Amino acid sequence: MSGRVRREEAVDVVWSGDWVAERLGVALEGDGELQELLGLALRRNPKRAHLLVSNVLGKHVPQKPSVVYGAGYGLGERVRALLGADDARRAVVLGYAETATGLGHAVADGLRDAPYLHSTRRPVAGVAQAGGFEEAHSHATSHLLLPEDPELLGGGAEASGGAEASTLVLVDDEFSTGNTVLNTIRALHASHPRERYVIVALVDMRSAGDRDRLTAFAAEIGARVDLVTRSSGTVTLPEGVLERGQALVAAQEAEQAGRADEAVAGVAPVTRVALDWPAEVPDGGRHGFTPAHRAALEAALPGMAERIAGALDSDVRRVLVLGFEELMYAPLRLGTALEAVLGADAEVRYSTTTRSPVLAVDDPGYAIRTRLVFPAHDDPADGPGDRYAYNVAGAGLDAVVAVVDSTADTPELHAPDGLLARLAAHTGQVLLAVVPSYAPLPVPHTQEPAVLPEPLRGPDFSSYAPEDVGWLLQDLSHTELEAPTEEREEAIQSGGAHYAESLPVEYQPSAEYQALFTAALDASAARIARAVGTVTETVLAERGPRPVLVSLARAGTPVGVLMRHWARHRHGLDLPHYAISIVRGRGIDATALRWLAAHHDPADVVFVDGWTGKGAITRELAAAIEEFEASGGPGGSAGPAGFAGPADSAGPVGSSGPAGFNPEIAVLADPGGCVRTYGTREDFLIPSACLNSTVSGLISRTVLRADLVGPDDFHGAKFYRELAGSDVSGDFLAAVTARFDEVADQVDAETKELLAADRAPTWEGWAAVERISEEYGIHDVNLVKPGVGETTRVLLRRVPWKILAKRGAGADLTHIRLLAEQRGVPVEEVDDLPYSCVGLIHPRFTRGATGADGKAVQGA
Repeated sequence: MSGRVRREEAVDVVWSGDWVAERLGVALEGDGELQELLGLALRRNPKRAHLLVSNVLGKHVPQKPSVVYGAGYGLGERVRALLGADDARRAVVLGYAETATGLGHAVADGLRDAPYLHSTRRPVAGVAQAGGFEEAHSHATSHLLLPEDPELLGGGAEASGGAEASTLVLVDDEFSTGNTVLNTIRALHASHPRERYVIVALVDMRSAGDRDRLTAFAAEIGARVDLVTRSSGTVTLPEGVLERGQALVAAQEAEQAGRADEAVAGVAPVTRVALDWPAEVPDGGRHGFTPAHRAALEAALPGMAERIAGALDSDVRRVLVLGFEELMYAPLRLGTALEAVLGADAEVRYSTTTRSPVLAVDDPGYAIRTRLVFPAHDDPADGPGDRYAYNVAGAGLDAVVAVVDSTADTPELHAPDGLLARLAAHTGQVLLAVVPSYAPLPVPHTQEPAVLPEPLRGPDFSSYAPEDVGWLLQDLSHTELEAPTEEREEAIQSGGAHYAESLPVEYQPSAEYQALFTAALDASAARIARAVGTVTETVLAERGPRPVLVSLARAGTPVGVLMRHWARHRHGLDLPHYAISIVRGRGIDATALRWLAAHHDPADVVFVDGWTGKGAITRELAAAIEEFEASGGPGGSAGPAGFAGPADSAGPVGSSGPAGFNPEIAVLADPGGCVRTYGTREDFLIPSACLNSTVSGLISRTVLRADLVGPDDFHGAKFYRELAGSDVSGDFLAAVTARFDEVADQVDAETKELLAADRAPTWEGWAAVERISEEYGIHDVNLVKPGVGETTRVLLRRVPWKILAKRGAGADLTHIRLLAEQRGVPVEEVDDLPYSCVGLIHPRFTRGATGADGKAVQGA
């Protein structure tokens, strides 16, 4: 006991950020309470080495449950006072995974009558995704929004107690750059605009520049954005702190290797305690938590706390209630109830496990004194990995109450190296309390349409031969859909429209640009043929013998046609090939998937695209296929407007199983390292990227608009018959297929090598995009388009800001430079680029950001 007292006394007089501040020069400045709320630690993270460690969040630092709950509840009361009782009742509260799920829930409690939802990194079968987003500096970035009530975020009457919800309250533990919260508001505002948002955080740590961004952002979207925090300040980071922090972490880890993390499991007993959790109450806010749920939980908490107290040894004086990653609120409230039951007879603390790796240093001036390491035990979607519990070892605990949901009550939890065994080495008693994982019932599908639409084929729709591709699209050729590029960009970035609701005016190449395309095709035809052969042979070897090619319209369609030609030329195979629509942020065409399932074995379907950029469509497809299968597959609901999704930021998932569609994509080129089936990972000029419809069978990009596409319709597109005189789709196919024989031996050798290699995605491109987004002050990965193909699209369809070109990239970028010159866009030569080039869309674009000639303002 004396050691524990000395430790607590030391913490009273030493700030838990001194160790980092002294070694790296990091300064934390702010109001008088700031150093009481925050300490500092270091982590192995390529984006941000330092970590602000909250003393009142209940994540890394054990704290009294009443203090943790009171911090969030008090912020909620301030929001209620700001809004007024009536508007507070109509508000919806959104918390962020992982660290703010409990804080957000406590804020919602402080508003009293507001429903609550938190983001999640756990996909749940049968629950439609209402959106998603990325968190740039987090260890794990992808967030999903999975409300059981689809109207919750839309502010419908059912979600807000009979009246339209006017305010969205967004809760995070800290407000630093503001990127995550502002990107969330921007995405949700595009689909469900509202008049007011309130951002809530324990601490406001923004720089002066980031503070100005919030004001400008509110004006941009035309809404009021308030900020409510408990404390504020700034973090001063000296030059080179990231690199020096990483070096310090590496040195400390080398010094500590084989010590505390490898402690032998103890023999303390592990006892399961039955909570009798109320059946009607969800385990948290992953799918929504209503005022009715809140009332039922409050009534049940005293009884559950009594059952925990009754299972504790009689001499227990210091108890930790340990939550599990996103499951923060349920253990927090069990902790507050246990405090009330035990009273002054025991000291109760609360914290939770986490997926975030942080360096531990046993020093009073450092916020993370110890750590326990154990394997993940909830079968996470992103695969197995280590998980952590901080400041538990050495805390002098008499008992630990581990609270997990039933999804996480697995053999891994109980394994010799699992969490329970790790805890048993550092306490006298372990109790396991399991909260039932809430699983919303899937919405039943009521009726399948009597007749699904049929594919469109050339020459009635497209200039391709009818046997080359069946388009699972509807013909919108007679609908006026085109809008000027600048007008579309302003509407897209302001949230007034989705990019798939209109079409850009088709770019008509100059004679100089057309000549450039011809020269590029002559120079690269053999290279393309080799990549076509390699990806096709890989598909036949792993997915054969008769795969069904389904290209993602339209960039994937010329590649799908070429793969079909290779299979016929080399093997005499007549492979079926269809083109299907997928829309970022909206998902895949579920009606088209149902058509495919009705006519082919879904397990035979191979999705095909032209190239990868940062991997957004790869992720979109994976999550959309999972959603389609979870909704019942071919017999399930198509969802609104005939799509499965959205899933803009869902992480990659594996195959949906032998009976369903496999979400993996085969691509011609994978410079982003996003897929395992590809022809090459080089970033080079694919001439089909140089043009729009005139190299893609005269078909537009796909359109998804509610007034044009019903629940049982295919997505739409236009056939530009009037451009037949400029069509080079056939020329492109002929030039590449003519080189098939000369590359056959190379293809055989490369395919053999690839099939034996480790082709696991590296996601190198996504990391580069995040870095560029921050370095250039864009703060939105959707405005960074990496690779030759994506950069070409930026110059042809969007309002470009600038082009980053890899120094020495050469002839592959000749057409990029020409297009940039024509549009007045600067080209910046850079080093250390994993792509040949990257296109940056003009951030915060309005038509005022272009000159009178329509060219982008340089340096804007």
